[in-house]
Amino acid sequence: MAEVSEGIREAMARRVRTDFLPPDVHRGAGEDRPLPIGHGQTNSQPSTVAVMLALLEVRTGHRVLDVGSGSGWTTAVLGDLVGPDGSVTGVERVPALVDRSRLALAAQQSSGGPMTWVEIRQATEGVLGVPDLGPFERILVSAEAAEVPSPLLGQLTPAGVMVVPVRGEMLRIRRTGPRPEDHAITRHGSFRFVPLIED
Repeated sequence: MAEVSEGIREAMARRVRTDFLPPDVHRGAGEDRPLPIGHGQTNSQPSTVAVMLALLEVRTGHRVLDVGSGSGWTTAVLGDLVGPDGSVTGVERVPALVDRSRLALAAQQSSGGPMTWVEIRQATEGVLGVPDLGPFERILVSAEAAEVPSPLLGQLTPAGVMVVPVRGEMLRIRRTGPRPEDHAITRHGSFRFVPLIED
C-alpha cells in the first residue's frame, strides 16, 4: 500500500470535508466512510482519498485533472498539493454538483487568497476528461471504469501518472513513452466506487 505523506494529511485537514458536504450528512464528516452527496454520487472515504493521492505522487507545480470531482473536496485538496504554481481542473457531469462544488471551492482560502488555480468544469457530453486543456502530469479518476480509459491516457504527458479504479481494483498507470499505449500498470488492492460514465 502507498505510504501517505504528512503533506497529504495536512492538505486533507486544511480542506475541511464538511465544507463540501450537503448539510444533512455533516454529522458523518468525521467518519471514514463514503457519504452521499445526491444524484447517486458520493464523497469518497477519506482513507481511500489518501491512498489515491499517495499513489498519484502530486508535486508542486503539477497540472492535474480530477475526473468525477463530485463535491469538489478532492479537487481542493489537490489544489493545496500543487500550489499556485500548478493547476487543477475538476470535471463533473451532474450540473447541480458542479454548481455546489464551485460555491464550496470559492469559499476556500489559501495564504494568498482564493484558490484561483483550481476550477470545476461541467463535463461535455460524449467527452471523457478535457482534451483541449491537456496534457496533464497527473490524472485522478474518482469513479470505477470498466476498462482502462484510453481517452484519458491520451491526456497524460509522456511521463504522466493516472490513478483509476478499474473493475474494483485500484490501478496506477504511468505513461512510459510518447504514445498512449506506452504505459505500465501497477495494482493496489480492491476498492468500490460509483461507476464512471464514459459517453
